[in-house]
Parts: sequence; C-alpha cells; structure tokens
Amino acid sequence: MNRPSRRAFLAATLPLALAACVTSPGTPAMPPIIDPSKPKHYPRPSADYVMMYGEIHDGGFIVPAVDLTRVNPSFLRREVFYDTLEPAGTIVVDTPARYLYLVLGDGRAIRYGIGVGREGFAWDGAAVIRRKAAWPSWHPPVEMQARDAKARKWAGGMPGGPDNPLGARALYLYQGNVDTLYRIHGTSEPWTIGSNVSSGCIRMINQDAIDLFNRVPVGTVVEVLGVAVPPVV
Repeated sequence: MNRPSRRAFLAATLPLALAACVTSPGTPAMPPIIDPSKPKHYPRPSADYVMMYGEIHDGGFIVPAVDLTRVNPSFLRREVFYDTLEPAGTIVVDTPARYLYLVLGDGRAIRYGIGVGREGFAWDGAAVIRRKAAWPSWHPPVEMQARDAKARKWAGGMPGGPDNPLGARALYLYQGNVDTLYRIHGTSEPWTIGSNVSSGCIRMINQDAIDLFNRVPVGTVVEVLGVAVPPVV
C-alpha cells in the first residue's frame, strides 16, 4: 500500500458544511498537544459549528452539546485539501498531528481532531475495520485491570452508554483476522482532543465519531502514521 505524503492543505476556517477550496493552499503548522490538566478557553466559534456539535438524541441516549470554548478550533471537523496517494474511502490517522483524515479523493479529505495515548505513537501500519458498534460495551484489557481498580470493576464488560469510555461509537481495527485492540471511538470528554490521554486508542468527539461511523463501512482500510511524540506545551 502506498504511504500518504502526510501533507494536509486547509480549505478555510469554515466548518465542513460550508468549507470552500482556496486557490493557494499552504501547509498547516502542527498544533501543540493539549494538556487537559491545564484548561484553556477559546473564542466561541460560528453558529455552523455550534449546530455541528449540538445535542444529539441517539439510541435512547443523549449526546450533550459540546462546549466549544474548551476545544482548540484547530481540532474541529472540516473539509481540507489533502495530498495523498491513498484511494477515496481510506482513513489516515496522523497520530503526531492528532488528526484523522477520511480521504474523499480529488485532493480532498474530511479532517477530524483526535486524542491518542502515548502507546498509540508506537504503532503504525495498515489495519482494517472489521467491526462497528453503536454505544459499544467496554472490556478493559487485563493490563489495565491490574493497575486500575475502576477498570477491574468492569472485567466482565461495561454496558454502552454516556459514561462508557468508548463513547457513542467504536470502530474496531484488525490486521488480518487479529484484533489489534486499537479502536477509533467517541469520548464524552471533548476537551481532551489534541492530547495524549487515552490508553493507545484513537478518541474523537462523540459527534465526530458518529459522523465518521455513518460514512465508512466495515472493510475500510485504516493507515496509521506513528512517529516520535512531539512535546506537550
């Protein structure tokens, strides 16, 4: 499989629904990793973004509206220029930049902000989505149970719901028939997007996880780019 160039070209600071192409795209600077222990507040975004990340009633649960003043606007969903050899429909996870791209073709992609654990930077390569789940149950790994009493409580599995660490949606990544144990999933902690806080999985704002879930089928190829961890600022 061809490796993508890892250049993403921004369309504009408008949301996906209204994004327009620019005539002279430039290479965006890599945003700093967010430190969730040091909350920051950002300007209130446009009404279109407020609508995009508004409250959702889904599967008997409520996904709360996102307080966008707590999310770095660099990590909000938008359509961008993206220079890649990957075919349309491929997901490219750029862990160092904390971006996930859904390749649309013709030099364009939908870009989502993500959070990823330090372990996630150590893994790269190709995987395939073999399973999708809405409001998935969570089964903490044995290693996590050993170090975390709260995780041990759910050794038999935590039912899906707003408090579940996997959020509203999960995409399960396999290599061949082997479960990598990595997931692309939602989170009820949107202020952590752009940080290294998960246990290696790829977390998204719940509204973004639902959007991606609805766009990609089982069998989608996922390319994960993992290199040295940039500094936290």
